[in-house]
Amino acid sequence: MTELATRWLGLDLCSPLLVGASPLTDNLDALKACVDAGAGAIVMHSLFEEQLVAEQMAAHRFIDSRINMDAEARSFFPESEVFEMGSGSYLKRLETLQNALNVPVVASLNGISAGGWVQHARELEDAGASAIELNLYDLATDPSDTAASLEQRQLDVVRSVVEQVTIPVSVKLSPFYSALPAFVAGLQAAGARGLVLFNRFYQPDMDLDELELSREVVLSTNAELPLRLHGIAMLFNRTALEMAASGGVHSGDDAAKAILSGATVVQMVSVLLREGPSALARITGEMNQRLSTMGYRTLAEARGALSLANAPNSRTWERLNYAHLLHGWQSSPGTT
Repeated sequence: MTELATRWLGLDLCSPLLVGASPLTDNLDALKACVDAGAGAIVMHSLFEEQLVAEQMAAHRFIDSRINMDAEARSFFPESEVFEMGSGSYLKRLETLQNALNVPVVASLNGISAGGWVQHARELEDAGASAIELNLYDLATDPSDTAASLEQRQLDVVRSVVEQVTIPVSVKLSPFYSALPAFVAGLQAAGARGLVLFNRFYQPDMDLDELELSREVVLSTNAELPLRLHGIAMLFNRTALEMAASGGVHSGDDAAKAILSGATVVQMVSVLLREGPSALARITGEMNQRLSTMGYRTLAEARGALSLANAPNSRTWERLNYAHLLHGWQSSPGTT
């Protein structure tokens, strides 16, 4: 059997299979079951800076709107300390998970301002986070905001966080960078230790009957995996950052593909939401069986074996293969 113990971001893991950022981190019993089933680490759901700011502003508006209703109205309200306006509940949850689980717990931070990123990163480190995952999602809606300025802003954020904490920092990216290797080189220069490829965005749809936007969580399928495999395979041996695959892993073969592309670890969410923690044990067994059958004794031997740098036919990863694929396609009977 393949030895599944690995090292990621300086953390010793019993398995490369991780519980990714999701609502599961609010369920301690589910997380304990995931650890018992073989999870190597837990990534908490993101702490959103703008959500904290909105909560704080709402509380202040509530109080300020009533303080002048009576000459002594201010005395009717509790002291501000009574209201938990900030990251307190998230930090308490982090401390609880660290104390209850015998695997590393990674905090996830999604910020909007340089100061907010740094402040909350310090809080997460103080609360005992094993590492921090920075979730970079900067939506450009201003026509004057260029790709270069947006990327520089993100690199500045990463650098500012890395300079303020001592625990490792990993960066979760979208797949929408036009020159991903160059941006990743910038992240490495800024001091990041790892990458997560790629983020899944829960974007609103339209309800045409009600003429309004609707929000619905759509779980991933393994049809989303090739995008991750391509990004990881392209970057393997071209960056010192350790990579995590995220999105589209639903079987042991999916996990094995991520490792063979060059991933150090694999984050899973949708399959756990759909099947529960038992999916971890199933996927662990399937992955181990597949890698063992291929003759790999350790994950290090398997990692990157089918990357752009090592694949027998590396041109399959490249743009020219698109033309070959189209020319080789034949319509099925009955299609026109």
